[in-house]
Amino acid sequence: QVQMVESGGGLVQAGDSLTLSCASGRTRTYSTTGWFRQFPGKDREFVASITYIGRSTAYADAVRGRFTISRDNAKNTLYLQMNNLKPEDTAVYYCAARPTGWDTVSSDTGDYDYWGQGTQVTVSS
Repeated sequence: QVQMVESGGGLVQAGDSLTLSCASGRTRTYSTTGWFRQFPGKDREFVASITYIGRSTAYADAVRGRFTISRDNAKNTLYLQMNNLKPEDTAVYYCAARPTGWDTVSSDTGDYDYWGQGTQVTVSS
């Protein structure tokens, strides 16, 4: 069982930057990890995904060019650098990991077995 804990959310103004972190503690996820977000009353949607050694990444169209996903496997930590934030980025952000050994980027929530509890990001205009 992999426990993932997000941090770094908060209230910012439009145009600001914010970095989310997701720690898996002492457990190394030898698999693709990703970020998703959920708007009130909506299904969870894909934001970004990265393979274990970071050779491949994928982004949703809405965030490409503004958000950057990265990971530090030595620290068992996943990051999401968010620049030029917009009010429409306001959501609960979740990190997720695919099962061990599954190492291709994916935008499908069903491909991820392990999820964090979520962190709120609010962008004011």
